[in-house]
Amino acid sequence: MSQAGLAVGFERDHRKYAGSMSRKDTLVSRLPVLGDRAERKDVVSVVKLHGVITPQASPLAARGVINLASVESALKRAFGHERLKAVALQINSPGGAPTQSGLVAERIRQLADDKGVPVIAFAEDVAASGGYWLACAADEIYAHRTSLVGSIGVVTNSFGFARLLERFGIERRLYTSGEAKSRLDPFSPEKPEDVEWLNKLHTQLHDLFVEWVKQRRGSRLAESEELFNGDVWLGPKALELGLVDGLGNLRDIVKQRYPEAEIVVAEPKKPLLAKLGVGSPAAAVLDAVHHRSLWSRFGL
Repeated sequence: MSQAGLAVGFERDHRKYAGSMSRKDTLVSRLPVLGDRAERKDVVSVVKLHGVITPQASPLAARGVINLASVESALKRAFGHERLKAVALQINSPGGAPTQSGLVAERIRQLADDKGVPVIAFAEDVAASGGYWLACAADEIYAHRTSLVGSIGVVTNSFGFARLLERFGIERRLYTSGEAKSRLDPFSPEKPEDVEWLNKLHTQLHDLFVEWVKQRRGSRLAESEELFNGDVWLGPKALELGLVDGLGNLRDIVKQRYPEAEIVVAEPKKPLLAKLGVGSPAAAVLDAVHHRSLWSRFGL
């Protein structure tokens, strides 16, 4: 074959190959890329803070518990999205341990400041006491018109069994090193100096709570003597007092604020023993009774 024939054949094969590749590229370009749309869509993460705030895990607690260890993984997931627009806190808690309330709230603020995204809290049935402490970690707070909000105060409850022991002829033997080690012992008669000490402790914790609320809510708070008296209010009154920024629910407000964003719930990782419900039955029952008493204060 001549050189001219070779050139013509090469050009014909090249055009055929190029045309084939062109059609293939066109078809490939029309195929959907799995996960591409999800990756490009904006995200609003939701963290559920449901239950009593306590340092102990309780597999038998019907509504769960809140502490830094139990919510850390969920918070990391919530703030870890690349196209994150905001984080929503879905709060349903009657309160509990002040230290865990502070630790969780501080962790939320740390992640929010690092990521540079707004945090919006939504009160469900109740965001009271430590539950409201958590809500104040958000930049904005919303409540349903039937939500119970507030209870900015400190409470301690216990029982006294001194007369019960006496009735059954049981002798209490308590040995301590340090006169303050047996304060508020439930099996000993109540001492006025112990009650005075507890009242001072309550005052200090209350002051810290008030300081946190004022720091987070600022000028939005109303000038009212009842604001920090430990009372709890429905959503409309909480709005009037400046404890919340508006009334509404999570999905409506997020959809209005971020209409193109996808709502993604960040679930915490559960320890194996918690999944199996393994633990001390007696301790779990006592925890359940205690948790029930906290919820019952708000009729729930």
